[in-house]
Amino acid sequence: MKHTTLDVAVIGGGAAGFFAAIRIAEYRPGTRVLIFEKTSKLLSKVAISGGGRCNVTHDPDLGISQMAAHYPRGERLMKRLLKSFDQRKMWDWLSSKGVALKVEADGRVFPQSNKSQSIITCFLNQCEASHIEVKTREGEVTFQSVGDGFEIKAASGMYHASMVVVASGGGNKASHYAWTQAFGHQAIAPIPSLFTLNTPQSPFKDLAGLSVQGAIKIAGTKFEEHGPILITHWGLSGPAALRLSAFAAEHFHQKAYRCAILVRWMPALDEEMIRNFLLDQKNQHPKRMIQKYPHFEIPKRLWIRLCELAAIEEHHTYGETGNKALRKLVELCLRTPMEMEGKTTFKEEFVTSGGVALEEVLPGSMESKFTPGLFFAGEILNVDGVTGGFNFQAAWSTADAAAAAIAERLNEKSRH
Repeated sequence: MKHTTLDVAVIGGGAAGFFAAIRIAEYRPGTRVLIFEKTSKLLSKVAISGGGRCNVTHDPDLGISQMAAHYPRGERLMKRLLKSFDQRKMWDWLSSKGVALKVEADGRVFPQSNKSQSIITCFLNQCEASHIEVKTREGEVTFQSVGDGFEIKAASGMYHASMVVVASGGGNKASHYAWTQAFGHQAIAPIPSLFTLNTPQSPFKDLAGLSVQGAIKIAGTKFEEHGPILITHWGLSGPAALRLSAFAAEHFHQKAYRCAILVRWMPALDEEMIRNFLLDQKNQHPKRMIQKYPHFEIPKRLWIRLCELAAIEEHHTYGETGNKALRKLVELCLRTPMEMEGKTTFKEEFVTSGGVALEEVLPGSMESKFTPGLFFAGEILNVDGVTGGFNFQAAWSTADAAAAAIAERLNEKSRH
């Protein structure tokens, strides 16, 4: 069977695959690059990210160490890659292609259009300008090492490429990574990384929609995350819950997502400060009804519920409330106990930990240590970030590293 000859085959028509192909063509114009996508959809996660607005990266002024700290797995690798291609470079690259960006208050970066289509159109236009061919509906693309390159089998036919970039994304089953064994890799089994916490016995479910600055801790561990906590009908969500799910992903998995958690409803005050404040209220305002006057910037509905849990009723004043009840209220403000019984996936943007082990790739190039010419980019690697544009930045940074190395390798070949 006749083989179509390529310089580089990119497997996966998502964010990392497209960006790798585009950057290869920019580093080395004229390179024959073909993107294979098994489905009919291109850049599907780009389309749905950020509620269809595409949270393309994070604040370009955030330092490398601070940026890398948002990766539960892959922090050391990202520190290295961000020195070469960080969020500022991605901002500048998109701006140079006519995509205007904005930074929101929480540091997330979006197109000014508020439409992910702006990013998709940009990538498709760059592929067209660089004569990068894109094939969809290719099914499961397979390949093997042969001589000086790789033989690739796809629905559209047989191909030969000098190098291959695998950017097929993450998967929630070990079978997604099984093929890597043929190339010497032992992929790390995937487990969920971003999810909300189900607390079916929570006394706060009827307060769904309330958001509070606080902290969530797994009882008996060092795992604790601060930030906005969103009370939902099923439990807890918001940045604090999602960050905890990512950094404690392995612990949650080992515990079958059944853990005792402690919620702190005000992160800025310590126990002594809160206790002394309430005792002062008792001394100075003995006739004041406790439920009626929320403190510590706690929303009134939440304050009332905390009082009820401390057996402080609606009509109870400070003067008639014993110190035991006030101590209970302090405890609830700082350490409300809940039982987590399961998880809920975070919208459609299912993120997993796991994939190709970072110890098995060359950190400067994303090339396999076992199979020369085989490169990885994006979620296929065991790198994952919290929400806020960090997973896309990992896609851009790993894709750029692979592209630069591939371009240099092809230049070396042409010189010889």
